[in-house]
Amino acid sequence: MTTQNPPGGSNLPAETDVFVGRGRDVADLCGLVASERVVTLCGPGGIGKTRLAVRVARSLVGAHPGGVRFVDLADAPADGPPGTVGRRVAAALEIAEDDDRAAAGVIAEAVGGRDVLLVLDNCEHLVEDCAELAGVLLSRCAGLRVLATSREPLRMAAETVFRVPPLEPGEAAQLFIARARAVRPDFAVTDAVGEVSRALDGVPLALELAAARVRVLSAEQIAARLTDRFRLLSAGDRTAPPRQRTLRAAIDWSYELLGDAERVMLRRLSVFAGWTLAQVEQVCCDDPPALTGLDGNDPLDLLTALSDKSLAVVAGEVAGETRFRLLDSIRQYAAEHLSAAGEDAEVRTRHRDAVLEAAERHAEIALAEIPATWEERVALFQRYDAEMQNVRAALAWSLDRGEFEEGLRICTALRTYWITRGRLGEWIEMTDRFLVGALGAPAFVYGPGCAGRAQLAIGARDLDNARVWAERALEPCRKAGDDFMTAVALTTLAETDVAAGRFAEAVARLDEADAVAAAERQEWNRAYARLVRGRLRVRQGRLRDARDLLEQGLAGMREIGQEWGAAHALSGLGRVAALRGDLAAADACYRAALPPLAEVGARPERARALAGLGRVALARGDAAAARGALTESLELSRSTGIRADVARSLLAFAELAAREGDDRGAVVLAGAGTALRDAAAASAGPPAAARTSPYTAGPYTTGPHTAGPYTTSPYTAPRTRAGGGARLEGLLEPIRRRLGEPQVARLWGQGRVTTQDEAVARALAGPCAEPEAEPAPVPPLVPAPSPPGGGVVGAATPASTLTAREREIARLVERGLSNRGIAEELVISPATVARHVTNILGKLGFSSRSQVAAWAVDHIPEGSPE
Repeated sequence: MTTQNPPGGSNLPAETDVFVGRGRDVADLCGLVASERVVTLCGPGGIGKTRLAVRVARSLVGAHPGGVRFVDLADAPADGPPGTVGRRVAAALEIAEDDDRAAAGVIAEAVGGRDVLLVLDNCEHLVEDCAELAGVLLSRCAGLRVLATSREPLRMAAETVFRVPPLEPGEAAQLFIARARAVRPDFAVTDAVGEVSRALDGVPLALELAAARVRVLSAEQIAARLTDRFRLLSAGDRTAPPRQRTLRAAIDWSYELLGDAERVMLRRLSVFAGWTLAQVEQVCCDDPPALTGLDGNDPLDLLTALSDKSLAVVAGEVAGETRFRLLDSIRQYAAEHLSAAGEDAEVRTRHRDAVLEAAERHAEIALAEIPATWEERVALFQRYDAEMQNVRAALAWSLDRGEFEEGLRICTALRTYWITRGRLGEWIEMTDRFLVGALGAPAFVYGPGCAGRAQLAIGARDLDNARVWAERALEPCRKAGDDFMTAVALTTLAETDVAAGRFAEAVARLDEADAVAAAERQEWNRAYARLVRGRLRVRQGRLRDARDLLEQGLAGMREIGQEWGAAHALSGLGRVAALRGDLAAADACYRAALPPLAEVGARPERARALAGLGRVALARGDAAAARGALTESLELSRSTGIRADVARSLLAFAELAAREGDDRGAVVLAGAGTALRDAAAASAGPPAAARTSPYTAGPYTTGPHTAGPYTTSPYTAPRTRAGGGARLEGLLEPIRRRLGEPQVARLWGQGRVTTQDEAVARALAGPCAEPEAEPAPVPPLVPAPSPPGGGVVGAATPASTLTAREREIARLVERGLSNRGIAEELVISPATVARHVTNILGKLGFSSRSQVAAWAVDHIPEGSPE
């Protein structure tokens, strides 16, 4: 089972054999990285830039507590969409992207001031993009260091270029001997080893290829053949760098030593970024008349031969299967031969079709259309961690060929993986590109594509686009008879209705979804609809009904072996238990949710479950346990780059600070948390469907959201989380009495302008206790009603602060007076009272007068100044 690397971890690739030589280079580079902010390793292909960079980075892990992260750019297209490098860096840093913000800003916020070493590998075809991104990050992240490998410098300010030299003659001989004895333990060293090392110019890849041949050739024979090949190639392309010519000669020589069937297999393997035996058997076998040449040879025997000769290398084991790969130079060489043989289009299409077939089958397994155990589903996540480059290659081929339907089907099938991992920005953009191209596609392709896009929007907290795409999905899904995706679209619409307080509409959508999902193989949809109903009842304050529905959803998820869905149910049950005052049950539910979330690397959901644990510990008076859980939650949220989650964590830390006696810190953190929350909400732009003209006309575009400007929306204005205003007011009111309104307003304003990094650092640093202040009581957990309207928070005054008149009216509501009774008491009109009551409900996040009354008892003492 795999888990995500936590903040401060390393994702450096494993070294599968002994590292030989370069001791002085490693020492020099470690010193340079320590003193310089950008170091670029330059040299020709095969010189060992990547291996050297990985060894240096591994040596520096202890010096970079913020993490050492490796970014492979080898297969990133030079003519790809803008922001490709940023998305690759975000994925390597495990940062969830914000669809409406530049990747550089998201990365900079997530990295902050931590000491991070970023290794950018194979930058040569993306030099300008790499330099631009590195420049932005270095200017905003004081602790960041960049170690790059490229065939040419990045040519940016502060860059130090380290030219990677060939191996010294003695080191080259040591490398040849080590690799030769790995395949032939009785290999005897002769003077010919020195001849080979010198002939190959100390280029590590060429040496390793030569050493693989000692199984059948002596060192003397190898030396003689290398001399012939270099002479032949030197009369070729004079514009190529000399060392590239010698490397090509070595690869040419290795290729010519292969049998005919081995050559055919090698060139076909070039379409893979990495593979298993089963994938080779599906993609690379003969299929006359389109593909011939293997002559009946077993793919396993051919793969074994290529591995023995160091052309294909073992890349480890994933989900119980051995994976292989080609070294980059070998892969490029083999791809040239694939094209020359006229097989390029056929094999790449077969590769894409294999990715599509697997993705659709795995999607059915993930959502229980095909029965499977939880362990088998966890293995799927491990598989796609390794398969990511193959998926990208398949999608790129589909775009190049204009085969939008196939690409859209891949995007739709893999949506669960993207959502769980929180890697949404790149995949939303890719899905949108295929939706544009597939606008006239058959209903069975376009409808599920729209429904999947709606789910991606839900994962990105983009309710506008979720609603647009879910509505757009209904007609084609129904037309195609796809009940599963029809139910998905209806449930997604219900989620947006719940968030907007349209409870009747949500119930109607869920009723229809249940009817559509009544058949077999729809157990996931039925269970998930129960969870959405449970959240709806929580928002209405009907906690007993919510608990029953969530328990039904939990049972349904466990019955189909879907522990990720079960973890969602457990988090919901934890919230309900906390609201009902059963803190022991809440603690147990949140803890039970954590292991399956960790197994599939669902960091956003895990962060929220930890935040729930922290709040429960706080309510129980265990400040130490609360700090531990909230610290882990905040660090996870920061690592994903999801600002709304960071904001919630900061607000939880504000409550912890109050409990620990740090009144001033509590107000500052509350101000910072609300400012970040409002910024995240305000950053939501108009729906992508409204911005892109092909979506506003054509088939399957009927509905209230398919045309017209999106100038207003119930989702894009900053919103107080349901019940959040009451918690905030409950936090601030006792502090206001101790410090006074002017001091609280000043601290609140300070928090509003505090940067995210500064706020996170203050939260994690611990309390600055004030001995003279009594610890503030923790605000009670309150049922979450429908969300308020409300405007943008001001900079100087907490958004939930009630005016003197509103506090007076809240106290009269607590006494049970109607609007008319309050009007008579205060000698104002009933209409004025009604407006004040509406403001109170909005500021506190409540939906009923009874909630206001209960809150006033605890937070507006008798005789308090009005």
